Amino acid sequence: MAKWGEGDPRWIVEERPDATNVNNWHWTEKNATPWSKDKLKSLLDGFVISEAGLECTITKIGKLDGEATANNRKGKLIFFYEWNIVLHWKGQFNDQEVTGQVTIPNLSEENDVDEVELTVSLDSSNSASEKMKVFMYNVGREKLRKQLDTYIRELKADFAKGLILPKKDEVNDTEKVPQKNDKATVFASGFNKKKIDFETVTSAIDPTKKATGLKLDLKELKMTEKFQCRSNELFDALTREDMVTAFTRGHVKHELFKGGNFVYFGGNISGKFEEIVPNKKIVQTWRYKDWPSGHYSSVTMVLEEEEDHTVLKLSHNMIPASDLERTAQNWKQYYWNSIRTAFGFGSFLF
Repeated sequence: MAKWGEGDPRWIVEERPDATNVNNWHWTEKNATPWSKDKLKSLLDGFVISEAGLECTITKIGKLDGEATANNRKGKLIFFYEWNIVLHWKGQFNDQEVTGQVTIPNLSEENDVDEVELTVSLDSSNSASEKMKVFMYNVGREKLRKQLDTYIRELKADFAKGLILPKKDEVNDTEKVPQKNDKATVFASGFNKKKIDFETVTSAIDPTKKATGLKLDLKELKMTEKFQCRSNELFDALTREDMVTAFTRGHVKHELFKGGNFVYFGGNISGKFEEIVPNKKIVQTWRYKDWPSGHYSSVTMVLEEEEDHTVLKLSHNMIPASDLERTAQNWKQYYWNSIRTAFGFGSFLF
């Protein structure tokens, strides 16, 4: 046994002023839903949109469905939020009152705020209402996006407090105040952890399209993995939303049907299901968020059940050569190893 003070530093638990969550390693979560509802109501209900002599007012929030959480994992902040909002608005043109709605079907962390869909509709159609509809489309949507952006910024600022705890050497002196970054860094677990200004992936995925003006050196990746489980159990792990959420350790978008979209790892991986053969085969279009616009790869997973285990054969085509090694490592670490750990499917020595 090592003498006191001579132990391996990797095994020494760091003291914390609060004696909890050493090095911010453990997953901690705050429910931001009630706060978010109050904040969105304050930002949107009664909001006045005016420009060039025209004016519209948000008279009521007809729907505010969704949830929000703020999380800390290994010292990194992760925010999940998803809202479906319907706003009622009223305006006037040439002494005629005009009413309508603005629908925001998916305000979430998967999209930048300037890409959030806002649909403008009218309660009745006439020449005056059409004028106001154009006003709401051209002016109202942008002003509402600024209100949504305020919500997102304040969510991250308010809920970052207390999630990342100071280390002991940051609070020994009462005059020392831990420095804060102006912006909360948002990472999802898993693929592609480096901070990049990613380009948002649209849901219209076409693997035949290639980035215009770019010539990519494309490679193919093949992997064979063994899992100590039946093929239906492995198929479930790859296709059931609750199980995908478990092994990716974060919010996912998952539409399990041909043509359905998926978004994993905080938006860093996305694609579409092209073929689904229960317990046997999955074919997807697949891309990293930082790949050139319009470029998609093709993933095929074939499951073969043996007497005491299941073999998974992966074929991943059209990977840019510069990303081949990264992709292989990420499949290994964030898919196969994570699935074994999460569901106890075991590892083979040979």
